[in-house]
Amino acid sequence: QVQVVESGGGLVQAGGSMGLSCAASGRTWTIYSMAWFRQAPGKQREFVAGIIWSGGTTNYADSVNDRFTISRDKAKNTVYLQMNSLKPEDTAAYFCAAALLSSPTQINSWGQGTQVTVSS
Repeated sequence: QVQVVESGGGLVQAGGSMGLSCAASGRTWTIYSMAWFRQAPGKQREFVAGIIWSGGTTNYADSVNDRFTISRDKAKNTVYLQMNSLKPEDTAAYFCAAALLSSPTQINSWGQGTQVTVSS
């Protein structure tokens, strides 16, 4: 099993920046990819950004492309989300997730979430 724990988050003004971290533990050698999702009140959880663990290929939701950057440090088993030019509509609980080599299209592990609030 793989466990993931987010850190970071908080309150930021519109136009500002914030970074999130997600540390993976357990059977980390079985990770295929990691991703960030978010969920605003009353809305469904949505994909934000993802990264293939081995090769580093990334992909983003259109709503955050060119503003957010996902990266990973394999030595630290940590994935990061750098968020720039934040907008009030980015306000949400942000969740880290991991998919495993054994089932690369399914999320195996979810973090507990961290709140990001962007004030206008």
